[in-house]
Amino acid sequence: MDLDTLRANAQALVAPGKGILAADESGGTIKKRFDTIKVESTEENRRSYRELLFSTPGIADHISGVILFDETIRQSDRAGTPFPKLLADQGIIPGIKVDTGAKALALAEGETVTEGLDGLRERLEEYHALGARFAKWRATYTITDETPSSYCYEANAHALARYAALCQEAGIVPIVEPEVLMEGSHSIDRSSDVTAEAQAALFYELHRNRVLFEGVLLKPNMVLSGYDVKTPASDEEVAAHTVRCFRWTVPAAVPGIVFLSGGQTDEQATNRLNEMNKLGPHPWELSFSYGRALQAPVLKAWKGDPANVATAQAAFTHRANLNGAARSGSYRPSMETAS
Repeated sequence: MDLDTLRANAQALVAPGKGILAADESGGTIKKRFDTIKVESTEENRRSYRELLFSTPGIADHISGVILFDETIRQSDRAGTPFPKLLADQGIIPGIKVDTGAKALALAEGETVTEGLDGLRERLEEYHALGARFAKWRATYTITDETPSSYCYEANAHALARYAALCQEAGIVPIVEPEVLMEGSHSIDRSSDVTAEAQAALFYELHRNRVLFEGVLLKPNMVLSGYDVKTPASDEEVAAHTVRCFRWTVPAAVPGIVFLSGGQTDEQATNRLNEMNKLGPHPWELSFSYGRALQAPVLKAWKGDPANVATAQAAFTHRANLNGAARSGSYRPSMETAS
């Protein structure tokens, strides 16, 4: 394990003004995205869409890394250049999703644990050879009156920590993603408590499993009120609760926190990140690892038509620029409509 390289790659992924594109949609998820624009989810259509994203001119100005799916890391552009090389040649770090999904947690109705540890050491070796220098593993927690249980927190934290240790052994920066799902009518205070519990359990297990904090990134949910709440928290309240929660639980040695967008709109994801950075300075970089919140306008512009590639790439560039501005607290809503 090259500790200096791990540290350097983790820091590069949260470089000022930059964030991560999550393009690791599973077959089922990308089909749902394509269904919204009436495009068939064939391997060639998926490859063409990913090429559109990865070949967008100047995107390295605000995208530091891209999380790929197993299919995608093995694909190439039309000229035959493997996608990991296409990204690396632009100074963008290739990454890979390695978990195999959340499954029912035994003897815990309504709760899940993420699987994928079997054979992970060998898969990481292969992914490293293919060009991956960071990875992602997602765990999920559902808020009800009874859940999450301590059993759920501990089971997922242990799996995340074992994954992270194997990543670092392979020279790959682990992104740990303990996502508290926001479906429900819970308050923002309840969300904060659950998020803090999930992260506290995670960092305890990371320490026990000898994971180098300087070579790991956290990909969490923002602290939101439940989506069914009649009067949701404002963007400023979300920012304040999120920053406070993470100051309780995330060690200062962690280089950065790269938020997921979840069910937020493009504008909400950008503005809330912006509001958090306005509250700085922070012990860690506050960045983004967005999927839908970066890609939704791209899909809408593309529609599966090669004639729309330039327009779709412009939409991607615009969204990346806005999130790049949010990294320094300099985003303004008026920038949404600026040419």
